[in-house]
Amino acid sequence: MYVRIARFDGADGNWEERIEEVRKRMRGTSTEAAALNEVRGSIDRALMLVDREANLVASLLFCDSEETVRVVDEAMKRMSPPAGGGTRSSVEIYEVVVDEQPAQALRPGS
Repeated sequence: MYVRIARFDGADGNWEERIEEVRKRMRGTSTEAAALNEVRGSIDRALMLVDREANLVASLLFCDSEETVRVVDEAMKRMSPPAGGGTRSSVEIYEVVVDEQPAQALRPGS
C-alpha cells in the first residue's frame, strides 16, 4: 500500500464548509473535482487532518500500488484546494510498511 500526503498552509477558519466540500469531492458530488472523478475508484482510503489553531491541513490518500498512487498524484496536481483551503506546501509519497491496530489485538477473543 502507498500513501500520498499533501500539506496545505494558510487555510482560513471556515472549517465546517471546507470539510464538507472535501467530503463532496471524495463522494463525487462536487462540481469542483473533475480530475478527482478520473481516479476516485483508485483511492482505497482518504483522510483529512486539520490543525484548526495553526490553519494547517494534511490530506492522505491511500492506494494499493505505487503505480496507482502516482496516477492519483498526477490527477490531484491538476486540482486546486477548495476556496479558503490555503496553499499546497508539499506533496510526498510513502510506502506503508506498518498498518496495525494495537487495540484490537488486546480485545478478548482476538
